[in-house]
Amino acid sequence: MLDRKLAWRDNNRLARLHKQATLKYASACPEDLDRRRGRALDERLIETLASGDWIRQQHTLLLTGPTGGGKNWISCALRNQACSQGCSTLCSRTPRLLEQLHIAHGDGSFGRTLQQLVKIEALVLDDWGALEESARHDLLEVIDDRAGSRSTILTSQLPVDHWHGWINDPTLADALLVRLVHNAYRVVMNGESLRRKNTEEEAAS
Repeated sequence: MLDRKLAWRDNNRLARLHKQATLKYASACPEDLDRRRGRALDERLIETLASGDWIRQQHTLLLTGPTGGGKNWISCALRNQACSQGCSTLCSRTPRLLEQLHIAHGDGSFGRTLQQLVKIEALVLDDWGALEESARHDLLEVIDDRAGSRSTILTSQLPVDHWHGWINDPTLADALLVRLVHNAYRVVMNGESLRRKNTEEEAAS
């Protein structure tokens, strides 16, 4: 009876974690990684990330590459694995999250929103875009809370080396990047769009 109760509790927790994760590719897993030639993916690095140790050690993961290159798929695969290992994850498009934080300033829930975010063990900030001044400071608050205590995944079409100039505020860029890039794992996606490739293959079949 005790074993059944523990199994029931574990299954319920796993279901809650997957629901919270809002995985765009719910069935994605590292074992199904697309290994087509030309992608130049470091498969050993993917295996290391799949272990989940980087989350338990509070490292950052930077996923960069062109649209359709597979950034979101890998993010989902790793977060799916993290859920199975009992870690909480959440994905938010960066502009949408920053808009929520802007609204939170107005209704007095900003501090509470930050507290909720810092509880997430692996938070995905998807699709970095242009940052207004107020948004930059809000993003720094989120990143600062997580640095050294929680893991963050960032996805961007822009190479990491261009982020400093793109943030367009040298002082704040230094503060953000020292927290994000230090001890971060980097996965750079190369090759043509997998979306276009899959569409062409379906049309030819």
